[in-house]
Amino acid sequence: MIVKSKIFLAALFALLFVTTFSPAEAAGSWNDVTSEIKEYVDNGLKEYNKGNVRAAKQNITDAYFRVFEEEEMEQAIQANIGGQTAFKVEYMFGEIKKLMDKGASQQEVAEMAGLLIKDLNTYSVQLNELAPRKEQSPFQKLLYSLLIILREGFEAILIISAILAYLIKSGNKEKAKIVYNSTAVAIGASILTAFLFEYVLDISGLGQELLEGITMLLATAVLFFVSYWLISKVEAKKWQKYIEGKVENSLKTGNLWALWFAVFLAVYREGAETVLFYQALIADTDPSAYGMIALGFLIGCAGLVVMFLVIERTSLKLPLKPFFLGTSALLYYLAFVFAGQGVRELQESGVIGATALNGFPTIGWLGVYPTYQTVILQAIIIAAGIFAVMYNFIPKRAKA
Repeated sequence: MIVKSKIFLAALFALLFVTTFSPAEAAGSWNDVTSEIKEYVDNGLKEYNKGNVRAAKQNITDAYFRVFEEEEMEQAIQANIGGQTAFKVEYMFGEIKKLMDKGASQQEVAEMAGLLIKDLNTYSVQLNELAPRKEQSPFQKLLYSLLIILREGFEAILIISAILAYLIKSGNKEKAKIVYNSTAVAIGASILTAFLFEYVLDISGLGQELLEGITMLLATAVLFFVSYWLISKVEAKKWQKYIEGKVENSLKTGNLWALWFAVFLAVYREGAETVLFYQALIADTDPSAYGMIALGFLIGCAGLVVMFLVIERTSLKLPLKPFFLGTSALLYYLAFVFAGQGVRELQESGVIGATALNGFPTIGWLGVYPTYQTVILQAIIIAAGIFAVMYNFIPKRAKA
């Protein structure tokens, strides 16, 4: 059964890659990217001057999603100039739309737009030196393709392997099929979502950010629940009591569904994002180099399989308490990261506001961003984590 599940998943991964083939046009130098952004912004200002606030905001939104993000200028600034600078640019896009919503004067809106374009021109010059946009060699395409699947699949592999190892260590090996089932459903949903975005619904980048934000926040809740549930079973006596309370070591239906949902959300989010990244890569690649992209994808998938086997088998050799503590900490860390990233995605989509927290750092790998909204939610996650540890460990030590 497990072998069949793995073959089925391999077929789904292949379909996931095929779905990404959608040719498009790409901009030239970073100056060209900034020029495209300026066109949208100028159109937005014209619409605002006519009193068409909705159309004006849509132009600013398109400037951000269709050019700044899709042409990977955001990523380039983060990697070569700094995360704080990238956040500043994102914030300025949002501020222009805020001013439009408030009915600010045409001059005030134009000044903010002028500052944005001025900064982008400065960053374009820097990027042309630090990371010029040029046609990559076939080997570079292979490497980029490899990095996409490894980067996007890593978090999902961590969650899948941790939950599989837990099921085996808890005497529920026969229920491992829920992980494969959930992964297959998530990959299928990712493919369907990408197809709908590209060919049916014509959903903008804003809609994609909204979907990712909601998915991340749902994943935050589920991962925190599973993390707490695991840490509550760390002590050997508690675990023994838990096992004795089950018939043939079976899991409760609710807990089983929580594990299924945790895997689904992790894979679905990463799968949908992977499709979008590969679409962008293929759009900027000559058809003669498509084979190198496919090869990079296959090597990356093989790397993920090796990573999965190493993590799973290493986990199985750990004693019960360190395993539960480590798995709980891993899922808690991912819940913390997803909380910040989820709020940030919703801020970029305009669903919630972004109030700048001056002087606060941007730490991408922690999902930390300098806004009150992201920091408050992550502070709640930290407080909940401290409470969980105190609730499960301090009373026992006090009695001792």
